[in-house]
Amino acid sequence: MQTDITDMERLSQEDRERLALTGLEVGMQNRCGSFFQIDQKVIQTTCGAEGIEMLPIRAALEKYDWVKDYYWNAVSKDKDKYTQFVAKQENPQGLVVIAHAGAKVAMPLQACLFLRDEPVQHVHNIFIAREGSEMHIISGCASSWQKEHGAHIGVTEIYVEKGAKVTSTMIHNWNPGISVFPRSATIIEEGGVFLSNYVCMQPVNRVDMYPTARLVGKNAVARFSSIVVATPGSILDLGSRAILDAEQTSAELVTRAITTGGKVISRGHILGEKDGTRGHIECKGLILKDGIIHAIPEIEGTLTGTELSHEAAVGKIARHEIEYLMARGLSEEEATATIIRGFLDVKISGLPEVLQKQIDAAIDKAESGF
Repeated sequence: MQTDITDMERLSQEDRERLALTGLEVGMQNRCGSFFQIDQKVIQTTCGAEGIEMLPIRAALEKYDWVKDYYWNAVSKDKDKYTQFVAKQENPQGLVVIAHAGAKVAMPLQACLFLRDEPVQHVHNIFIAREGSEMHIISGCASSWQKEHGAHIGVTEIYVEKGAKVTSTMIHNWNPGISVFPRSATIIEEGGVFLSNYVCMQPVNRVDMYPTARLVGKNAVARFSSIVVATPGSILDLGSRAILDAEQTSAELVTRAITTGGKVISRGHILGEKDGTRGHIECKGLILKDGIIHAIPEIEGTLTGTELSHEAAVGKIARHEIEYLMARGLSEEEATATIIRGFLDVKISGLPEVLQKQIDAAIDKAESGF
């Protein structure tokens, strides 16, 4: 266990509140493990769950030789200039989570990446779920309330081995001058399940991400769910990709996007390469104030035994829906908020209750700004 109390105590009340909105629980309530990195300094690594290890990446590489087999395997060092930047760092920082074979935890682990003083934060995370294990990770990424400019570059590699399950929920709470470049990929083996949830509802300069899941084992499942709001000045270029590279695999990519003046580019791609594969993309966008929502769904099949579909819709709140609720006693403002809440209310199958409550809290917070 590693904890730097001094750095924890230095957090201002404003920063504590921002971190709470990303799911961080300093007191570890409803959490069985915690990793906290401020800028390039790891200040907390602790885990009390049986069969689960949380280690700084350098410690994990030193402790287990076999971890090197997972290091820069799902994500290539040469993918782009951002991965190259992380790969050349002499002192890599980040988190390795290992769920050993058969280990299962009811409460989630938390990982917080906080940008406070430095111009750029870079991390390399590796999550490994060994055969038959199960884990839930909530990643809260945020910047200090007084941080005007900066960048976060994060590489994440996730490995879901035979019969394992990983739920990964990422909540972003940045500032209008912060640019964010996550680079992540997941490999899912036979019977594995990967659930990825992404929430970004606060102002940010730019988010550029396109996570990919490769389903390489029979009956593997992947599901991506995203809830995003683009405020004025924000550019959210994001999406997800699933490669169905084994028989009977399936994937679903679901996005709910709102613009209040910013730009959303929602990309989705499913490639069916084997028999008995199924995939669906769903993107719905709501324009509350003049902005841009650009949905780009792609389905690509290479043989007769795959079944893929997509749907996309972009529009505004229908006036008759507002009037319907107003006729039942709601004010126009209440009616609008109710419709927005319903639009964003994506219940995620298999998500622990504590994580669903965290997403609901983020939606409630965002609604107050509409």
